[in-house]
Amino acid sequence: MQFRTVSAFLVFIGSYLPLAIILAVQDIPSTWWSLPFCNFINLDIANCSFIPFKNPKPSLIFVCTCTLSVVVSSFLFRKISFPFVVDVQEFKAIPNDIINYTFPYVVSFMGISYDETEKLFGFGVFLLWMFAITYKSGQIIMNPLLLMFGWKLYEATVLINGVTRHIQILKQGSITRGSLDVQTIQDFYVARD
Repeated sequence: MQFRTVSAFLVFIGSYLPLAIILAVQDIPSTWWSLPFCNFINLDIANCSFIPFKNPKPSLIFVCTCTLSVVVSSFLFRKISFPFVVDVQEFKAIPNDIINYTFPYVVSFMGISYDETEKLFGFGVFLLWMFAITYKSGQIIMNPLLLMFGWKLYEATVLINGVTRHIQILKQGSITRGSLDVQTIQDFYVARD
């Protein structure tokens, strides 16, 4: 099974929620942090700042888009059908390749901000290229956000219809020897007990 482009893009964008939060925090002026908290008992709306961002639209759009992508991605992973059965003979955990997701985080500390539209467009083009490369290479599922939800990547020796194969399995939680229901997505097997 191949990820549909829209589903793959949602998984990809959802993985950048931490970056969206970093950029949003960087968009809050230092003067806002020194303001007193709003007193909700004697609410004085004129002196309360509910949206602290210098550039609220891009900050909120990026955070909301990434958050929505995380929610939808989580839902999509729950909707996967598992039509195949494999018998796990041996397995070992392998580290998730998160280097592709590291570069944009480094970029966020190197002068990108919502104040500079041209840099944002350049960053957007960079993310689109990363998505295209990640999607075409079959690595979209190598997503650090999945680690946050307890997914782990394993290298396994399995029996499929009596044939021994060496595969990579992505599973939420720990893997054990024995029977697993799986689905192939790009170059990976996604599994459940």
